[in-house]
Amino acid sequence: MVFNSFEFVWFLLIVLVIYSQLKHRAQNVFLLGASYWFYGRWNEKFLMLIVLTTLIDYIAALQIENATHERRRKLWLWLSMVSNLGVLFVFKYYGFFAESLVTMLQTAGLDLSADSVFLQITLPVGISFYTFQSMSYTIDVYRRDLKATRSLVDFSLYVAFFPQLVAGPIERATTLLPRVTNPRDVTVENITSGCWLIFLGLFKKVVIADNLGRLVQIVFDSPESARGWDLVFGVWAFAWQIYGDFSGYSDIARGTSRLFGFELMQNFRMPYFASNPQEFWSRWHISLSTWLRDYLYIPLGGSRNGSLQTYRNLCLTMFLGGLWHGAAWHFVAWGMFQGVLLVGHRMMCGRVSIDDRTSKSWTPLRVLKTVGFFQLVCFGWLLFRVNQLSDIATLASRFSLGGSLMFWQFLAGFLLIVPLLMLHILQEAYGDELYVHRWSFVRRVAIYSLMGAGILIFGVKSGSEFIYFQF
Repeated sequence: MVFNSFEFVWFLLIVLVIYSQLKHRAQNVFLLGASYWFYGRWNEKFLMLIVLTTLIDYIAALQIENATHERRRKLWLWLSMVSNLGVLFVFKYYGFFAESLVTMLQTAGLDLSADSVFLQITLPVGISFYTFQSMSYTIDVYRRDLKATRSLVDFSLYVAFFPQLVAGPIERATTLLPRVTNPRDVTVENITSGCWLIFLGLFKKVVIADNLGRLVQIVFDSPESARGWDLVFGVWAFAWQIYGDFSGYSDIARGTSRLFGFELMQNFRMPYFASNPQEFWSRWHISLSTWLRDYLYIPLGGSRNGSLQTYRNLCLTMFLGGLWHGAAWHFVAWGMFQGVLLVGHRMMCGRVSIDDRTSKSWTPLRVLKTVGFFQLVCFGWLLFRVNQLSDIATLASRFSLGGSLMFWQFLAGFLLIVPLLMLHILQEAYGDELYVHRWSFVRRVAIYSLMGAGILIFGVKSGSEFIYFQF
């Protein structure tokens, strides 16, 4: 079941009506059941995987909190980490490492049949998101940043809450779990702002991402057919496709959560207005970038042990961040490219906090830096989008200064971005992601009407899945 389907609309309406009639404890039980049913619509067999992950981390956190010796606390922490990372390895990475091993041995002259090491394993939807979310809970309990919850229902709902279950944001137990355990009030502001976020996310997905996705697919799935500027236009289109798709999902997830009285973290903050890699990662997929910072980069030593160690930690963090996105070498290359950008920026600009934001003063120099850095981001998206690394050479060989086979199709696609770009300029200028939502009633009706017309006229009605479901 995807957010951009009528099935989800009916599911959400039914769940909201029943939820509104229940008291707090019953609401949690009902939401947990609804979340399991929502996930089971993809593949009910993988429900047991979520349940198993939940039970292990629930028990591990209690044992960590109750243990009197540090050795025992570490033992339970390692049990949680090994189980979560083990599940990820088996379902997501086994085939990748097995294939790489076979290729390496064959290169060395050993004749090893691929059939002897490969397994046919289906990747469970959202496994990277809920394992990271669940694992962070036991780490926070171990660090004594959080008390272990005694309620299995509450913890299970924290792991499986359906709006953000399959593609985030990756929430921390320190912020989301208290909202689960405490009674929630749904205000008029929750409803109106939630509906705006849902509507905006739907527009990003079906109008921008899905239309551009059709053009992107032509370029990248048949790289030998590209000509002239098709590669450049295709990469630019993918930059906006993946942004519209993923930020659209996050907006719908946050808006849906507000209808139930939950507040999820903001996962995107106009990332293409960034003028350097550090600012980009404070704006793009914020829940993952801060997760990698707090649970990987800082434990590795962060920037505490000199420049060389800092550069190593940045590259290793982004290498693993790339691998998190997918079991393929082009994702690894994308992660390493991001690490190199961060290291290069740090070498040129000195030590700055990972959360520092460039000044909002839009000088001509800042505009040029932003436009220039966007091209670097797009080169990274080229590494991210290709089906295999060898496709890059094929696409590059087809590039020329000549025309494009699909110039007018790309132009029509880019025109769809204009309303979103204007909205983001307003949000950036006023520093308020809900700036339009705070307009007068008449102006809001006008913008809703225009966006609704855009969805009806230009929206792709096929109900395609979101890109990040594969991760």
